[in-house]
Amino acid sequence: MTTNIEQPYVYRRRELVEPDWTRFPGWRDVTAAEWANAQWQRAHCVKNVGQLRDLMGDLLTEDFYADLERDQAERATMSMLVPPQMLNTMVSEMTWADGSMPAAGAAFTEAFLADPVRRYMLPVFSDRRTDWASHPFAARDSLHEHDMWAVEGLTHRYPTKVLAEMLPTCPQYCGHCTRMDLVGNSTPQIVKLKLAGKPVDRHAAMLDYLQRTPQVRDVVVSGGDVANMPWKNLEGFLDKLLRIDNIRDIRLATKALMGLPQHWLQDDVVEGVARVSALARSRGVSLAIHTHVNHANSVTPLVADAAKAMLQAGVRDVRNQGVLMRGVNDTSEDLLDLCFALQDEAMITPYYFYMCDMIPFSEHWRLALHEAQHLQHSIMGYLPGFATPRIVCDVPFVGKRWVHQVDSYDRDKGMSFWRKNYRTSIEGEDAQALSREYVYYDPIYTLPEAGQEWWRSNTDVDEVHAAALAGAGASRDASARDLD
Repeated sequence: MTTNIEQPYVYRRRELVEPDWTRFPGWRDVTAAEWANAQWQRAHCVKNVGQLRDLMGDLLTEDFYADLERDQAERATMSMLVPPQMLNTMVSEMTWADGSMPAAGAAFTEAFLADPVRRYMLPVFSDRRTDWASHPFAARDSLHEHDMWAVEGLTHRYPTKVLAEMLPTCPQYCGHCTRMDLVGNSTPQIVKLKLAGKPVDRHAAMLDYLQRTPQVRDVVVSGGDVANMPWKNLEGFLDKLLRIDNIRDIRLATKALMGLPQHWLQDDVVEGVARVSALARSRGVSLAIHTHVNHANSVTPLVADAAKAMLQAGVRDVRNQGVLMRGVNDTSEDLLDLCFALQDEAMITPYYFYMCDMIPFSEHWRLALHEAQHLQHSIMGYLPGFATPRIVCDVPFVGKRWVHQVDSYDRDKGMSFWRKNYRTSIEGEDAQALSREYVYYDPIYTLPEAGQEWWRSNTDVDEVHAAALAGAGASRDASARDLD
């Protein structure tokens, strides 16, 4: 039997690389000890165009800065906040075609614009669509999480699971953030909502609700990013949460495991995770960490060290929940390279890839449903089954659905129709919740010309939405009659 078979994807184990940060003019004198220090990383985050200039020196052209400034003024839904660890993976050694860094000026700027990590962490105006910058149904809280708050910051969306938004800040702000209405600083486009209660009161109210709601067994502890909570505060909350008998699963959500691994490598944090893990085991509770890595270039030795430190401290698993984004990870090669880097080198289990949510100014990132279905098909069979990520569409008012679970799909108009098998916390009295169909929309620019023209001609979005649901129901009823 021959083993020399040509395959669509060729697996190669790739050694992880910590890029040389001294290639950037502003970090030429930064020592390894400084780089490994979490406080140094936090203190040297890039928060504005001036700080990026100081870091880059003459590497970038003035056109790039003008492009970035325009985006910050006219499109950005998240303020700029990029840790050195993340910036260091942009135009890194892994991307150099001839083994040398692109020359300062036009060549480096071209490489920087093309860099997949830059594309979602430092978006520029020229990245965005000008025809359909936002979908007509884009919304600040596109998943309606606030509508499902049981108490402030606690979203009870699924029957047995809740999301605890512990705080509204992160160590890094991603351009595509699904919680852009609450997380981070206000931008010229988006005045952020504010959590009204004091943290200690909000957290107490969350715990009280969970004690009174025995059907909840699974808590995602998120924000924001839990890496921005003082460890003693986070541990205090987890200690109380672990003593609620009905809680069986706890997931800590932190992109900082990749964006600021230095935080999770601090002695006090590692020791604290070990204490919480031991308590979880004694209570029969599964404690896991969920992180958010979107490209293989982000998986460096420090990221692997942080993940392994968490596993050694006793967490049951470290899993990755990425987001599908055009120009970042929209090919099967991109996804498989990332999954193998996570699984082989960092002991992080590939878990989910979400379709990018329908928030304002996100259309240039979003993929159509059929593109996501193709990607799911293309990555099957290469990874172990337990490490083959599921690509999901987070359908408003429904929740996560595997992309092949769509009930029906009008590709010409870019409308997919979905059903649900449970009621959310806002549908307790809705007798039709389990029979109704819910709509998700493809980016309009991905549609055939006739579909795009239909959207240009139909500007009453409420009428469009209602007509789509009525049409889907009529089609379903007709199909049922045919079967009879």
